[in-house]
Amino acid sequence: MAINIYIDPDKCVGCKLCLGACPYGAIVVEEGKARFTEACVLCGACVSSCKFGAIIWEQPKKEEVDTSQYQGVWVIAETHDGRLAEVTLELLGEGRKLADTLDEPLSLLLLGNGVEPLASVAGHYGADRVYLVEDEVLAHYRTAPFTDVAVGLINKYKPSIVLIGATSMGRDLGPRIAARIGAGLTADCTGLEIDPQERLLRQTRPAFGGNIMATILCRHARPQMATVRPKVMKKLDPDPGRQVEIVREQVSLNEKTIVTKIVEIVREEGDEQVNLQDAEIIVSGGRGLRAAENFALIRELADVLGAAVGASRATVDAGWIPAYHQVGQTGKTVQPKLYIACGISGAVQHLAGMSSSDCIVAINSDPNAPIFDVATYGIVGDLFEVVPALTKALKREFGQQ
Repeated sequence: MAINIYIDPDKCVGCKLCLGACPYGAIVVEEGKARFTEACVLCGACVSSCKFGAIIWEQPKKEEVDTSQYQGVWVIAETHDGRLAEVTLELLGEGRKLADTLDEPLSLLLLGNGVEPLASVAGHYGADRVYLVEDEVLAHYRTAPFTDVAVGLINKYKPSIVLIGATSMGRDLGPRIAARIGAGLTADCTGLEIDPQERLLRQTRPAFGGNIMATILCRHARPQMATVRPKVMKKLDPDPGRQVEIVREQVSLNEKTIVTKIVEIVREEGDEQVNLQDAEIIVSGGRGLRAAENFALIRELADVLGAAVGASRATVDAGWIPAYHQVGQTGKTVQPKLYIACGISGAVQHLAGMSSSDCIVAINSDPNAPIFDVATYGIVGDLFEVVPALTKALKREFGQQ
């Protein structure tokens, strides 16, 4: 049994509200009653538009889903300033491995406006196919239209696996898609692999504050959905000669039916908005700094190195620094070439966000601090002596004095 949607003629009054809500133009009104056409992809966008409860939406029980109908690996793209987000490129790399193991295609779902040039970029990074949907309404991410279009195409093409970045967009979009199509969703995954016996997606994520790692299988519902933290997976080296198939999908979106509107995008200027997830060097401060004003030591060292400033959760909770600097399980997951941890003890929640850094330098007065267990180099000492001395030495080395 599949998802079923139908119109109860006894309740339908022919008001036509559902026409504007359908992104696929799959509803017509004839003789005062609405009906679905063959263009319906079961996206469910029309259900909430009906004020008379005439549109009936039925989901199958999990044991009734025919999983054999689903095939292929999909990545839902996130775009920023006319480019694919780094997490999307990382997911294409991981998706390529999963698709090759299953001997199935890897596809990218690309929603936006004027984003067609990014389809070839997706091909360079491993995609076999790009499902391209362009519309002015999709120019910027908004929950309702992205959910409606994505659900419709997932129902139409039936991928077995759908991956989304665990970003603010992905954490908003993923659960809504999963709820609409009756699928499961594993959030904030740090590991993905195909089970060799069952050919199911093994989804691994931290649980109980990062104290254990849980591996989850989805045996019944489809698709198998996961959000994946940025900087956890490795993107492939681009192959400019690699070709990609582009499948253009037409939608009809009505701005008037969308309850949210983006009036203006305001960007903060200055070093406070450095993207931690793109930074190659990060200098982070922890509770050992003792006060907000002492982050000046961290910023000075970061300036010398051309680094971004990070922070532990304790300093953010204390109000010493804004939350977008936070590194860890409840902050940003980073993977810089160099991570310098100053006065950070190394709670498991923080380690979950930075332990995959190429080189970790830990500065802490406690020789038994857990941070030293993952550090490449450890300096046991008072950060108020070590950090200024390190900054001074680097300025001298770089000719900044």
